[in-house]
Amino acid sequence: MLGQTQAPVVNTREESPIWFLGAPTLIRATGESTNGAFGLIEHLTIASGFASPYHIHHNEDEAFYVLDGTIAFVSDGKWFSAGPGAYVFLPREIPHGFKVERPTDAKLLILCSPAGFERFVLELSEPASGAAPPMEKLIRTAAKYKIDILGPLPPTT
Repeated sequence: MLGQTQAPVVNTREESPIWFLGAPTLIRATGESTNGAFGLIEHLTIASGFASPYHIHHNEDEAFYVLDGTIAFVSDGKWFSAGPGAYVFLPREIPHGFKVERPTDAKLLILCSPAGFERFVLELSEPASGAAPPMEKLIRTAAKYKIDILGPLPPTT
């Protein structure tokens, strides 16, 4: 028996962004549009100095493509920087996070495989206030999607 036929999907920048952790964000692909293979998220602008929590994904691997700016990534306590055109792969079950290096903002694509993380992003989305959700809500929602929030990023070395 052949697999389910999937229709082509086109996603443009004509929709309004959602706000995830204070950053204008577009969901480019969902599990529904990729047969569960991956979700694709575009952060249109991440403010200089922004830092994600240190966290672990138990369900999905994350791949990052830096479109603009410089981002410092930490994976299992080891730091490295990536600029425009850099690709970074962070596998599940390994603590990681990132921060946007000063002085410029950043733009970023995140591909998560398999799909599912995009639902976490949608659930935590806020009105266009630019403010991040309260940490308690972030931790509670992350646990629902099998993501452990470990706290602030470890010190850079």
